[in-house]
Amino acid sequence: MKKVGWVFEHSPWVGSLVWESLPLNSREELLQTMVTVVKNAEEALQLALLRAHPDLGTRLKISEVSEKEQAGAGLDRLSKDEHKEFLSLNQKYVEQFGFPFIMAVKGQTKETILAAMQQRVGNTYEQEFQTALNEVYKIAGFRLNDVI
Repeated sequence: MKKVGWVFEHSPWVGSLVWESLPLNSREELLQTMVTVVKNAEEALQLALLRAHPDLGTRLKISEVSEKEQAGAGLDRLSKDEHKEFLSLNQKYVEQFGFPFIMAVKGQTKETILAAMQQRVGNTYEQEFQTALNEVYKIAGFRLNDVI
């Protein structure tokens, strides 16, 4: 589980619970089991998982894998104005929902990410909580694809 337990950002509890389901026969089965563990977790654990994710476009130190994912979308090359806009939207989002904006950025650009932030900040808490979890599942799937 050490090889894949990290795919859910700073949330090793997911991998630990999946360990109890071994053996699994495929990467898809592993991902689905991990997703099921998160879906069946208490809301407080789900919220902790969401809060473990870094802000998009941050210049703070983040995990190596998050840094690579964000760089792939151009978030490491934001202009001063773009960075300011990301910071402002991140702050507004966190104030509104209590967790950071989460989006699977693989295949995205800074423009599509910014547009999604602007749109999703208008969601209800319930909509955004579910959307954020779904994005976490996508991120985990991309990360598993990279290692398996």
